[in-house]
Amino acid sequence: MNAKDEAFLKVEDLHAGYGDVRVLHGVGLSVGQGEICAILGPNGAGKTTLLRALCGMVRVRGAVRLDGVPLSGRSPDAVARLGVAHVPEGRGTFMPLTVEENLRVGAYTRRDRAAVRDDLERVYGYFPALRKRLRQQAGSLSGGEQQMLAIGRALMLRPRLLLLDEPSLGLAPMVTRELFGIVASINREERTTVVVVEQNAHLALDVAGQAHVLETGRIALSGSAADIRADEQVAQSYLGYRI
Repeated sequence: MNAKDEAFLKVEDLHAGYGDVRVLHGVGLSVGQGEICAILGPNGAGKTTLLRALCGMVRVRGAVRLDGVPLSGRSPDAVARLGVAHVPEGRGTFMPLTVEENLRVGAYTRRDRAAVRDDLERVYGYFPALRKRLRQQAGSLSGGEQQMLAIGRALMLRPRLLLLDEPSLGLAPMVTRELFGIVASINREERTTVVVVEQNAHLALDVAGQAHVLETGRIALSGSAADIRADEQVAQSYLGYRI
């Protein structure tokens, strides 16, 4: 980090929206290097917009810094080149392309071909099912396999920051648990910082070290994942379940 006391990801007074519609209103948060941070909250709270703001997909006012380097005002391509990989809601795989072609697209910013080959093997280590389907079109994969492919493609960037938007959407519970276990392994083994937006609060809080609850575009609550999960009032008021 450039400053001893600065978080790896630092967001300050972030405002964002679409046209005249304001979605985020002064959001601020910090994420340490190698941490998993969960972003929780009801539908329409601004969670997806927050991830889009971090990776340059929407115009913002405020400050976003990664390891002290400003991201605000940069294009998505420029943000990606700084090591930020975004897996959008709905996975965003290229359906007509094969599994291997999708993965290679993830390495489009790289010129180190030998290392790219090594990283393909690394991705197959995390997702063995993809190795069996190298020549298969992405559109023919199951939902769980498509989500694995989307995360694998993001890993091909060798990201320092991985942004995951609703990775469990539409997946069976068993597949979802497996997927979150792999995300935890990636974080643990590679020290990749992860920010995950997730409706399944239980799962997200299981793997995260810290969490922020968004409500109508503002941070309503921040704390350790363990503390937020253990607070019954928080669970009922913000997360939609009873402990």
